[in-house]
Amino acid sequence: MARQSLSGKVVVVTGGAQGIGAATAAALHRRGARLVLGDLDRIRAEKTAGELGPDVVASPLDVTDTAAFTAFLDDVERTIGPIDVLINNAGIMPLSPLDEEDDAATRRLLEINVHAVVHGTREAVMRMKPRGRGHIVNVASMAGKSGFSGAATYCATKHAVVGLSESVRLELRGTGVEVSCVMPAVVRTELASGLGEARFIKSVGPEDVAAAIVDALERPKFDVFVPKSLDLTGRITRLLPRAFGEWLVRALGGDQLLASAAHSPERAEYEGRAARSAPSAVPPGGSS
Repeated sequence: MARQSLSGKVVVVTGGAQGIGAATAAALHRRGARLVLGDLDRIRAEKTAGELGPDVVASPLDVTDTAAFTAFLDDVERTIGPIDVLINNAGIMPLSPLDEEDDAATRRLLEINVHAVVHGTREAVMRMKPRGRGHIVNVASMAGKSGFSGAATYCATKHAVVGLSESVRLELRGTGVEVSCVMPAVVRTELASGLGEARFIKSVGPEDVAAAIVDALERPKFDVFVPKSLDLTGRITRLLPRAFGEWLVRALGGDQLLASAAHSPERAEYEGRAARSAPSAVPPGGSS
């Protein structure tokens, strides 16, 4: 299949100020895409956009405010042009055992990692389907294919993103609109502060995920594993009896990969920032 050019394509990246979003924006900018970065951190988003070039637009965006999210997309289409690609990348990963997670944290995870992706995907479908073209990229995780202690709700949200993406892909078959679901291993960004290395799967950098996203846009495909070996690892693990598979994960230290970082000093700054993210996610008077 010939590579599709990204030059001149209007691409929106949520959570585009840093991490995977910023790395993806940089990779797409090198391909000539016209970029709009939406992020709750307006100052950091503007800094990232400024470093990429004067043609990159940064706008404040709380993805949990659905009316504001829709208005943001409307503004992009009004001022720049029809959106060719929407990358639903914004997400958080607070860590704790489920019985230590308060309701505000649960609600915030569900609103940012699930509801915002559902809303963004729906908005993209409504805009792209009538035009018969477009590409929706939903950033999930290898946690969307399995469970990890210390991150029960986070894993639940990423399973939801995988299921959403698979379902919408079927709904859009034959419409000309593509869907890609990105499932990376641990990505060395602020979100992974305090996490160690798993013996069976190496962590990756945001640039690795960015390269995989660009490749999926140029040569459309649904499953985007980073690294690619995750796909084979998952297939083999699913063939094993559950008890043996779980023993193998424990033997390799994977069962404590996320749990061991919960409440660690290295994560304090990130956890604090995640707790303040998306003010629309928790209603007034909600616990925090």
